[in-house]
Amino acid sequence: MTYKSYLACLGALVCTAAAFAQTAPQTAPAEAAPTATATTATTTTPVAWVYVSSILGATSGSEVYGYSVAPNGVLTRLPGSPYAVDAGQMAVNGKYLFGSMLDNVNINTYLMGSDGALHYAATTDVLTPNKGCGFPGKLTLDHSGASLYNLDYLGSGCANNTFEAFGVVKNTGRLTFLGDAGDSVNLTGLTFAGNNLYAYGSDCYHFNPVIYGFKRNSNGSLTTLNINPPYPKVSTGGWCPYLAAADPTNHLAIPMYPLYDYGSPAGPYQLATYTVDGAGNLTTTSTSANMPKVAVGGLRAVSMAPSGKLLAVGGDTGLQVFHFNGANPVTRYTGLLTAGSIDDLRWDNANHLYAISRAAKKLWVFTVTPAGFSQAPGSPHTINTPIGVIVQPLPRY
Repeated sequence: MTYKSYLACLGALVCTAAAFAQTAPQTAPAEAAPTATATTATTTTPVAWVYVSSILGATSGSEVYGYSVAPNGVLTRLPGSPYAVDAGQMAVNGKYLFGSMLDNVNINTYLMGSDGALHYAATTDVLTPNKGCGFPGKLTLDHSGASLYNLDYLGSGCANNTFEAFGVVKNTGRLTFLGDAGDSVNLTGLTFAGNNLYAYGSDCYHFNPVIYGFKRNSNGSLTTLNINPPYPKVSTGGWCPYLAAADPTNHLAIPMYPLYDYGSPAGPYQLATYTVDGAGNLTTTSTSANMPKVAVGGLRAVSMAPSGKLLAVGGDTGLQVFHFNGANPVTRYTGLLTAGSIDDLRWDNANHLYAISRAAKKLWVFTVTPAGFSQAPGSPHTINTPIGVIVQPLPRY
């Protein structure tokens, strides 16, 4: 796969969204400007480090910008930032940053120093376990940070996607291969339920709706769950789901848009809620009537706040935040907080929401609580072609 094709399908966030964008309605009524809620810093102790991977000009190389985050959301560059780090999609576990390299072969591991600076630790070839098929994609860690999962595009027989599971060697950051799970073009990412035992995702490749799940075994490997989750009640047609986000109490938010019939979208994305039971099965009380509509057009990213009380959604036309209420229906909160496409989203533990746009070459920082929201001072920040964003909350341990 070429560098250009890597960008075209990076993290599977754009590919499916683009397909929807060509057919589904993407415009929304104009929203009133948000009422800002001021946030005043009372301490200089940073609350998080945020890392943004970026393309180096027109080359196939990359670098990573690192920032220290103040309590009011102000960013300060970490020592030595930007770093000469080869990374696209990223994940962090408190000690290490993992990045899928743009060479389409390896995952690099970097030690996060006491000041947040990145130091090379290890490289893992992710193609060899699958006989040279696939390439590294979206990375996900379980809640313990002991297991890393790579969405290996075309890694299953050089035809379908699969998830590669790796154990993280704590002392060195090296990755040990644990096995593959899944064999489908409909695999787009993972979100772990609060119990850290089950992980889920969804996709609608060629309008074939799939909500999938895996069980995390004691050694960190994955086993496919044999589940057939119900879809929300709708008067006619069906649903096309994409992505998922879990809260800390075993509930999921799954965006999906209605279909009249095969290939005929009947409206914008709406937000369904699911409950995970002890065996990994999913149930829902969502209906087309109680699922709020999303104003971001073609969906690209969804992210749950650590509290489980707020859900951020990004897409072709901006960023929006909703109240998440566990098994009860999601409720509307903000209008569009940005204009233009949003490609990736992350939260820290101090009520900050981070959003990147490749087209706008920007990183936004917002302070968002259930009671109010505001854009952080200095936001947005200019970054050359951001690829991914990841956040390490502080303190780390």
